[in-house]
This record gives sequence, C-alpha cells and structure tokens, in this order.
Amino acid sequence: MGNKQGKAKTQDVKAQADIDRTPPTSDETMAWTVPEKDGKLVLQSYTMPALGANDVQIRVTHNGLCHTDLHMKDNDWGISKYPLIPGHEVVGVVSHVGAEVSLLRPGQRVGVGWIKGSCGSCVHCNDGFQNHCKTCYKGLIVGVGAFKDEHPCGGFAQDVRVGEKFAFPLPEKLSSAQAAPLLCAGATVYNPIKSYVKKGMKVAICGIGGLGHVAIQMAVAMGAEVTAVSSSSKKKRFCSKIRSDRIR
Repeated sequence: MGNKQGKAKTQDVKAQADIDRTPPTSDETMAWTVPEKDGKLVLQSYTMPALGANDVQIRVTHNGLCHTDLHMKDNDWGISKYPLIPGHEVVGVVSHVGAEVSLLRPGQRVGVGWIKGSCGSCVHCNDGFQNHCKTCYKGLIVGVGAFKDEHPCGGFAQDVRVGEKFAFPLPEKLSSAQAAPLLCAGATVYNPIKSYVKKGMKVAICGIGGLGHVAIQMAVAMGAEVTAVSSSSKKKRFCSKIRSDRIR
C-alpha cells in the first residue's frame, strides 16, 4: 500500500513537472465592454490582473448569452461595476497556468460559469459546495456586493483568468457551442433534477425558454415522463423535437 502511494505521488509530481508554465508575455487583452449603465457594447483593451499561482488563463472561443448578462449590463440587481465585461457561459482553451496549478495544462479545452473563485478552505468549499462558501464566492462578472471580485471579467473578453478549480475540462464529444449554455442554464436546472427526479417519475417543466428546454432534455435523459408547459403554441413542434412526452 505504501509503495503504491509512493508511486502515485511520484507520478503526480512528474505530471506537474511536465506542465508548461511559460508565463504570459502581457496582461493586455481585448474585450466587448459596457462602459456605463444602459450603455452599448464597445470593443476596447482591458488589463487583466496578474496571473495568480493557482490561476489559469483561458483564450475564449465561445460564450453563451444569458439573460443575466442583460440584467448586469443595466445594473438591474445593483451588483454591476463599470466598465463591465459580460459573459458567464465561457468556453475556451487554457493558454497559461500559474506556478502551483496542478489540475490543468495549456491546450486543454475548459468551461467557466458564474463563479471564478472562493476561499477554498471552509467546510462548504471542502465539500464541493463553493457556491455556499462561508466568506462568499467570487462572481466572474460581479463587481459590487458580497460576491464581488476585484477584477470582474467575463467571456466577452478575448482572454480570462480564473482559479483552476473553476475551469472545468470538457469531454471531446461535447462541442463548445453546446457546452456554453450548460455552464449557467444547464447548471441551474441540473442540480434539482439530479436530486429529485427518478426514472419513471412524471415531471412538468413550466416555461420552455433558455432553462426550460435544457431541463426537458435532462429529465428525459434521466428516464422521466416529461410534460412541457408553455403559453406559446409555437413551441409545440420544438418540444416534440426534444422528446417531451406531452405539451400543455
């Protein structure tokens, strides 16, 4: 047992040693930015914070558009800081890693959602519930309030820097365009469906929008008998396409 642990540790150290840690040559990137409340997006340069020891830099290739981005653009929730760089359904490729990064390496395709960091040491973080971090998580694009980050920057930027534990490797079979919406809309509906929906259960999904159409597909995949509830008859064909059993 001791030999196995020693061998695993040696392999882990070797794997970390093989990671290319060439530092970025610049902190500058370009980003579609909202300069002020109710403002329009403009393309301008942005200076990223220094790459931390446990951070990764990601070259963004895809970003989903969530209605939350519109709320953030207009500061509807009072947590926006301007200039604002929206986008929290981010997919890209790791380009640089910090000195102590061990989970990722340059060239990996990853996804980033609403959270970019947390304390990493409280009971909730240790249990994998960083969204309940005792000292509050850091929101990717949140600039004001308890969940603010000092350098909020979303996927409307060419490059983003986040904690390595908040950049998730993506399976090869999942395209980047399909993956992006799963990082917010998908994550929002996945947890309750995974927690409560069982095979053969009758489930109603009310509202077939950004979240609803993902929830239908997840519930169907988990073996539920799904009824889609919508105020629009125009979505009937779409609901059938994504295998809803009934439409109301």
